[in-house]
Amino acid sequence: MPQRLSLVTLLVRDYDEAVAWFRDRAGFEVVEDTDRGDGTRWVVIRPGGSDGTNILLARASTPEQQARVGDPGGGRVMHFLATDDFAADHARMVEAGVRFREEPRHEAYGDVAVFEDLYGNAWDLIQPR
Repeated sequence: MPQRLSLVTLLVRDYDEAVAWFRDRAGFEVVEDTDRGDGTRWVVIRPGGSDGTNILLARASTPEQQARVGDPGGGRVMHFLATDDFAADHARMVEAGVRFREEPRHEAYGDVAVFEDLYGNAWDLIQPR
C-alpha cells in the first residue's frame, strides 16, 4: 500500500468554537468527535465532500502550545484548501463571514486568495490550473 498523509493537527483554543467556525463558515464536516474521558476530545474534520487529508483539532493544553495557536508558520500560509469552483466557494465563504486578507488573484498556477481561520492561521483557497 502506498503511503499517504491521512491526518494533520491544528492547535485550537476551544473544540466547540473551532468546530463551529470550520463547519459553519468554511464548509467543513465533522468526521469524528469523541470524548476521551479526560477532558480532551478526538475531533476530526475535513473539507465538505472531501476524501483527502483530515484535520485533528487539538486543544492547546500547555503554555507552549497556547502560544502557537494561530501562528504555527510565523504568518506564512501553511494550509491549502483546493476547490473545483473558486468563485462559488469564495463567495460562499465571504457571505459566511470568513476574512480574506486579499482580493482573489489569477496566477499562472491557479485562482487563489488568502483567508484566515478563527485563530488567524493563513490558508490559501485555491483552484489549481
